Amino acid sequence: MGTDVYEVINSRIMELLERGTIPWRKTWNAGSSMPMNLISKKEYRGVNVFLLGCQEFGSQWWLTFKQVQDRGGHVKKGSRSVPVIFWKWVDRKDGDEPVGEGEQGNGGKVPLLRFYNVFNLEQTEGIEAPKTEEVSNTFTPIERAEQIVAGMPYRPGIKHGGGVAAYSPVLDYVKMPKPEAFDTPESYYDTLFHELSHSTGHSSRLGRKGILEPSYFGSHEYSKEELVAQIGASFLSGHAGIEHRTIENSAAYIAGWLKALKNDKTLLVHAAAQAQKAADYILNVSHQEDLTD
Repeated sequence: MGTDVYEVINSRIMELLERGTIPWRKTWNAGSSMPMNLISKKEYRGVNVFLLGCQEFGSQWWLTFKQVQDRGGHVKKGSRSVPVIFWKWVDRKDGDEPVGEGEQGNGGKVPLLRFYNVFNLEQTEGIEAPKTEEVSNTFTPIERAEQIVAGMPYRPGIKHGGGVAAYSPVLDYVKMPKPEAFDTPESYYDTLFHELSHSTGHSSRLGRKGILEPSYFGSHEYSKEELVAQIGASFLSGHAGIEHRTIENSAAYIAGWLKALKNDKTLLVHAAAQAQKAADYILNVSHQEDLTD
């Protein structure tokens, strides 16, 4: 199978991107992971679902700074907020520019893009989290995927628990929700492959810039690293034979980060090359024949 896997997955991702993909969604803690405002209890919509869902927090609840204060709590020192965007209809004033092509007026009103900043409940103190029902699905390990994980050279530690999937470059370990929290076993392994792909950027492995140098959420380097990790996860899912169950959500994730990179699809070429190196490292193909042969 060899490099054919990479060509097939690349072609499929490009096809899905051109066709337009369904919105990305978290595949764990089904039914309780949709980002929501703690006060209004309303779910966030559009790109906000992606922006908030990608954060490394286990809680689905978000609040503005004022909402935190009104509840008698406070934001933990050093916490970074996340911008949430929304459209607001405002009255058109005399002398305003006419509505442009593709825009729609609403009587005498025009749409204006606004944003406000929110904090995750885990970034606050003094506010009690609403009780949520823990989701537990049947989990059956997938042998080929288990072999890939077990065969990774110098693999980082993997810790299970909580509602966060993340890789810590400082501590060099992967944090994952319990396998039973995922919708399907395929979703669990695809997420694990994503975090393991991140870990290949550690200085003890491939030493990739997106991991070695500090970057903030949404920055250019952060966005590029996310592309590398998810394309790497798609490659590994292809080697495990589970890509048919995960690739549409992967393409939606990639599409979200491409928007952050102003839809510069030329970055996919570079990201795919880095992702192939990450996948090759995890598969240990530099030391032995391709495991899929």
